[in-house]
Amino acid sequence: MSDISDLIKRFQYHRLLKSDPQTKSIALLGSIHGKDAIITLEKTHFLIPESGDIDLQTVVQEVEVIQNNDIYYWSKAKLNQSLSQFPGGKLNLIYPATEIHIKKYGVQKYHYIKESPEVYNQYVVPYINTMKGDRIKWVYNILFEGKESESFIHHDKDPLNGFVLLPDMKWDGMNLDALYLCCIVNRKDILSVRDLNGSHLEFLTRLQSQLRTITCEHYPGIDKDELRIFIHYQPSYYHFHIHVVTTKHSGLGDGINIGKAILLDDIIENIKLMSDYYHKRTLGYVIGENHDLWKLEGFKNQTKP
Repeated sequence: MSDISDLIKRFQYHRLLKSDPQTKSIALLGSIHGKDAIITLEKTHFLIPESGDIDLQTVVQEVEVIQNNDIYYWSKAKLNQSLSQFPGGKLNLIYPATEIHIKKYGVQKYHYIKESPEVYNQYVVPYINTMKGDRIKWVYNILFEGKESESFIHHDKDPLNGFVLLPDMKWDGMNLDALYLCCIVNRKDILSVRDLNGSHLEFLTRLQSQLRTITCEHYPGIDKDELRIFIHYQPSYYHFHIHVVTTKHSGLGDGINIGKAILLDDIIENIKLMSDYYHKRTLGYVIGENHDLWKLEGFKNQTKP
């Protein structure tokens, strides 16, 4: 396994994929040893010391005035930073990066579409079938091979009801306001929300309760009503997984927007109303032009509102 510091030194920059002012992040495409690589850089949130005291003279090294008007002042600031208390940013590396990763992190237009059950069966199911096997091998490495086990918050190996709960790569692991966890279930028969029905009701209800309890026990400063638990449709990968974030976490980009995120509470209530709700329902969501589904003319034409 290569050291990330060594890999970063060998990173050869090719082009900027995306710059996002909301999340204060950029995505860079380059290569390492001749293979595509993606680096994402994100400015980190300020951490408050346990004492609650902040010595501003220590944190702020230098300021340069931009403008002032009456009681209002704008300035640029140079901050004193350290990895343990005031890290300047968070860096993620994907290497080797696939074409799907490059599309995901690139700038793209987004469209609101309406996916009927017929469109799902005709276009989405064949697409999902191409995304199995080696494309999600990394998921099975986590679930069954102990990969990333040092970061596990919870690991239940039961093949039907078990799951892994671990920090998502989007979180720096330090600031609880930006907490982001991922739950990956062991069972392989649920690929997306479209597969859920009344037979999964008990499983989903128990899972939601466990996620709230385990998260709050592991992070005592968080209460159960300060968590948002949701899934994505379309998901990034087709093995059922759930996102857990705090209600304070606003820097999620389009990952928490209506038309992308579906609260697990809503999924449970919809299935209670109608067992095959997600089999029969036309689903409205947002999809980017870089997504391979959007490149299918039939899918595109039949999903326009």
